[in-house]
Amino acid sequence: MKSFLITGLLLFGLVINAQIPVVLPVNPYENSTKIAVNKSDLIVTWLLDNGNNCQLVINLNKEEPLFRTIAMGKNNQFKAISSNVDPVFLLNSGSRSLKPENGWTIFFDKVPSRPYTSNVLNINKREAIITKNGNRTIISIGDISAPNFQGSLEITIYNGIPLFNIAAVISTQKDATAILYDAGLITDKPWKQISFANLKDKFVQAESVMETSTNMAVKYRTIIGQGEGGAIAIFPPPHQYFYPLDEAFNLKSVWHGTNYRNMVSKYGLGIRHDPEGDHRYVPWFNAPPGSEQRLNFFCLIGEGQADQLLEDVKKYTHNDQYVPIKGHKTMASHFHNEFIMNVVMKDKAIPSKPEFVDVFKKMGVDIVHLGEFHYTAHPKGPDGIRLKELDSLFELCGRLSDEEFLLLPGEEPNEFLGGHWMALFPKPVYWIMSNKENKPFMSSHTQYGKVYRLKDKNDMLRLLELEKGLAWTAHPRIKGSTGYPDAYKDEQFFKSDHFLGGAWKPMPADLSLPKLGNRVLDLLDDMNNWGNKKKIIAEADLFTVTLENEMYAHMNINYLKLDSLPKFKDGWEPVLNALSAGEFFSTTGEVLIPHFSINGKKSGESLKLNIEGEAKVRIQIDWTFPLNYMEIVSGDGTTVFREKVDLSKTKAFGSEEFEHSLNLHNRKWARVEVWDIAANGAFTQTIYLSK
Repeated sequence: MKSFLITGLLLFGLVINAQIPVVLPVNPYENSTKIAVNKSDLIVTWLLDNGNNCQLVINLNKEEPLFRTIAMGKNNQFKAISSNVDPVFLLNSGSRSLKPENGWTIFFDKVPSRPYTSNVLNINKREAIITKNGNRTIISIGDISAPNFQGSLEITIYNGIPLFNIAAVISTQKDATAILYDAGLITDKPWKQISFANLKDKFVQAESVMETSTNMAVKYRTIIGQGEGGAIAIFPPPHQYFYPLDEAFNLKSVWHGTNYRNMVSKYGLGIRHDPEGDHRYVPWFNAPPGSEQRLNFFCLIGEGQADQLLEDVKKYTHNDQYVPIKGHKTMASHFHNEFIMNVVMKDKAIPSKPEFVDVFKKMGVDIVHLGEFHYTAHPKGPDGIRLKELDSLFELCGRLSDEEFLLLPGEEPNEFLGGHWMALFPKPVYWIMSNKENKPFMSSHTQYGKVYRLKDKNDMLRLLELEKGLAWTAHPRIKGSTGYPDAYKDEQFFKSDHFLGGAWKPMPADLSLPKLGNRVLDLLDDMNNWGNKKKIIAEADLFTVTLENEMYAHMNINYLKLDSLPKFKDGWEPVLNALSAGEFFSTTGEVLIPHFSINGKKSGESLKLNIEGEAKVRIQIDWTFPLNYMEIVSGDGTTVFREKVDLSKTKAFGSEEFEHSLNLHNRKWARVEVWDIAANGAFTQTIYLSK
């Protein structure tokens, strides 16, 4: 105790002599990160799992660059990777179109079509507050500001790995605000070299350019600066940073050089967004009044060369791939490739293997569910054209499927039910979405065999039942499904077991949230409380699929419990059975849930609790970025309950089975979500409860 008091008094003496006040953590032994303060520096040192150390020397003088050095070393011998470096943030602030039918839940917005401002956030060192939480150490430096925005700068250090996060945490009181940001590190001197992976996935080294700035299209969303003592990689949260679009065009997400956007005079490198996006719908990020928007990027440092550091960055997203899990197959859904209409039906040359197949295989996708004929074809006939389009789709999917890849024909029909919805059958089905001449519901065709003609929602349900198909709401409560499935939740087709539920994509985007996709996760909870055993499948909802696109940032995946991949010629009913039973989890890719149960029951199953409602959650989690938290979500038919489990003690690249006991008395359902420090995550399907 005496030693602790002496140490505390000594640090206090150092603090009061600092250029700006420093508040030390109240729990200094929470983790092994060492904190020292001298007259002008705050020195933060943390241990890596390999025995080396990383060190940030933060300059406490108000008028000097924030980082005196960023360094790595061993036995108190450090080599500076960079010196006299400042973080920089450029904030674009525009207006959100808060139409009554959408409010903040909007996609079809064009923020840059209205006046907006662009400002460099001003960092005004006033104080440094250090806190420790599990294996994280957070240094908060105030103030940081721009017109109508105020907040602080946060530096988060992660024990065990050479990774730290720099964030401008800001808020506004101005209503109807949408934002976009660029960020990076700036210095007076250029780096020795700039490195990145080009769109052909080749490692490139380039000279630093002093005269101007350059925006670049790269793979892995990463740019690397090589210094004397090593290299530093700058990259964003891999999914959160990219506001949701229905195209995954690579819009040059990194920059380097001087005079960036005519706003940053020093030399810098970092991440960026084009304010104009792809010149279609450009919704940016929501910034509701009072919300703390976290504009952030990651820095990974290494003592070696840039090529090895890039390989280390890639590990956090499994090289932008979905890794295999025993007993599971990966499934991606909702792609408007329109290959049939744009190539086949126009009699263009048909490649033996279209590019989009290579894209999916390279990413580790086993099953792809298409959404063809999206306002391009003839769903209502004439019969001859519609049947030929379907037949061409079935032929293409059969030809491109093999032992390791299953391409499923699918549509977003948007007929009969209301809003937008997806359809999936377990085999080729010929159906026409019109029957004005009152022909038989089902008839035989000399070339195509059984043909269905539908006139309304009742016929649609009848078809789903006869052919064992599934339907679900595409992008529920947003875009063309605004107001759905709520508007038809009492309809017979919705209550049917053949209506799966809805689909998850993280839109709209809000950087104040530590997770993605509240809109649809809230819908899942609502559907559970309605008393419907519905499921949510992850969807991509993308049009163009190419190797040069920024696919991974805009993708997500479902891991279905399947021991083997069905053969196209035999039908793919096992895929639909797994979906219907809830035997899958969905993820951005970085967080995996191979096993999950409550009292031994798995997702999609029913559990009878004892009278006390005692429950034990068992969950296997594999992850890359350190985890943030797990949330056990449950409901009683009216109210939603959330029990958050702090996972801040986790380090990077782990695999562990967690157990958590809780009381689920009077609850009717429960499910689990897991999120990491970069807002990547995974969620299970529901377990249904009774006494």
